[in-house]
Amino acid sequence: MINTERGEVALQVGEQSYRLCLTLGALAQLEQRQPGDLGAVELVRLLRLLLQGGGHEVSEAEIAAWPLTPQQAGEAVTRCLKASLQ
Repeated sequence: MINTERGEVALQVGEQSYRLCLTLGALAQLEQRQPGDLGAVELVRLLRLLLQGGGHEVSEAEIAAWPLTPQQAGEAVTRCLKASLQ
C-alpha cells in the first residue's frame, strides 16, 4: 500500500508494482554525486535509490532491463521527488 503522507509513489513495470520513496539516506547519497546533466545512468541510479527507500532491493542492471522508456522513468522520479519534498 502506498503511503502518500510519507511521499511514496507507485511505479508499474509490467505486472509488478513498486513503491518509490525518497529517504534521508537516499537524499544524502544524491547530494554526494557530482552535479551535471541527468543521463540514463544517473536516472537508473536514482530509481535504484528510490526503490530502495520503498523497500525493494533491485540492482541497477535489473532496472536497466525493465521495459521503461526514459520518459516513464523520469516521470516516476519526478512524481516521487515532488511528493517527498512537499
